Amino acid sequence: MKPDAALDYPIATPPEPGRWLPINDDIMWLRMPLPFALAHINLWLLREGDSWATVDTGMRSKEAIEVWEGVHEELLGGNELTRVIVTHMHPDHVGMAGWLCERGDSKLWMSQLEYLLCRVLVADTGKEAPTDGVTFYRAAGLDDEQVERYKRLFGQFGRAVYWMPDSYTRIRHSDVLEIGEHRFEVVNGNGHSPEHACLFDEKRNILISGDQILPTISSNVSVWPTEPNANPLRDWLDSCARLRDRLPEDVLVLPAHGKPFRGVQTRLTQLIDEHEQSLADVRATCKTPQRAVDLFDVLFDSRITDGNRIMATGEAVANINYLLAAGDLVLDDILDGAHYYRAN
Repeated sequence: MKPDAALDYPIATPPEPGRWLPINDDIMWLRMPLPFALAHINLWLLREGDSWATVDTGMRSKEAIEVWEGVHEELLGGNELTRVIVTHMHPDHVGMAGWLCERGDSKLWMSQLEYLLCRVLVADTGKEAPTDGVTFYRAAGLDDEQVERYKRLFGQFGRAVYWMPDSYTRIRHSDVLEIGEHRFEVVNGNGHSPEHACLFDEKRNILISGDQILPTISSNVSVWPTEPNANPLRDWLDSCARLRDRLPEDVLVLPAHGKPFRGVQTRLTQLIDEHEQSLADVRATCKTPQRAVDLFDVLFDSRITDGNRIMATGEAVANINYLLAAGDLVLDDILDGAHYYRAN
């Protein structure tokens, strides 16, 4: 059965790229184009008085500017956004925040870890790749050519993100945001990013889920060179279980990618089960020593290319770190800088 077969999709047809349609009188679904395989991100405009707030912004691009200019002219009637709320710091979500805030003197609302990490990554733009990063990817099993590619592309994050505003309003787990006539509780998730903020309108039974809960794909859960011993997969699985307990099955989920759906407990159970199966597969494969890159065929159905190798490596290391912490794997050997892991 396909992952989304058990889910209910109340809106069959999404808006055209760069256009919008109403979810209800106070929520507008804007589909922002993206220049890669995941070809869109859903942005959610929330009515606030005579104008609108936005949840997420799209990635920095000329096309995104054209879409936002159309939104200002046609939907906002010349008004500016009241505020820019960002679920987390990945470029497709935060990339246009600086442009939007500067244009309309809007204020940025974001969780602290996401804001500060984004500022750090933007500041890396144009810098040389650090030695720790090279060591990390050699340990994972990347060859010389692949490491050189990592070094060439290091610091590209800031090219997809406008310079961040110098100030912001912090949002925390369990905060309640009053937006127009409605109240949204901040419900945090972890693992995909450090302090991802979902917004839950309990009265209307609506959840803006960002990347924390998607209907047809599982969000990337990766280890990065800045924290090589991190265990984000444990954080992710804990978050999924916590959200499954918190949210009603019939909540209308407004995700960052894909279509709005109902069946959130079912979907969270699927996500947990998929990762637990992957962990079991990694354990079985590591009966003979394996590097992180040797696990790609076990973990991924899609082909690994130069375009997705870094993310795939991070996710493979996330599975390894989870199993190391659980005592199910041990570091077996280090050969030419590459780490080999064996089932314990």
